[in-house]
Amino acid sequence: MQPPDILYHGTGEKSIESIKRSGLQKMSQHHVHVSSDRSTAKTVGQRHGKPVVFEVAAGAMYKDGFVFYCSANQVWRVDTVPPEYLEISEELVESTNTDILSPSS
Repeated sequence: MQPPDILYHGTGEKSIESIKRSGLQKMSQHHVHVSSDRSTAKTVGQRHGKPVVFEVAAGAMYKDGFVFYCSANQVWRVDTVPPEYLEISEELVESTNTDILSPSS
C-alpha cells in the first residue's frame, strides 16, 4: 500500500543516537509502527520519556521498494526504516535539546 510522503515515529530522547546510527528496527514487534500525524507520534514518544518525533520519508522509501501496511485504525507499519530516511521533526526542535541534533563526532 502506498503511504503518504511523510510519516512520523515517536520515541524517547534516550533513543535518538541509536536511531541515528541504525534506523528504526522492529525489535520484539512484527513491524515498525509509524503514524500519519505528529501529535499521535508525540503521544507515543511520551511513553518513553521526553518525546522526540522523527519524520519518516515514507514516499521515498516506497519508491525504493519498501513495503508498507496500514491497519484499520490507520497505524502504518514497515519492516525497518534505515537512518537515511529519518529526520528529527523540526516542529519539536525548539522544545528539544539542540545538542542531540548535531552529528556524532
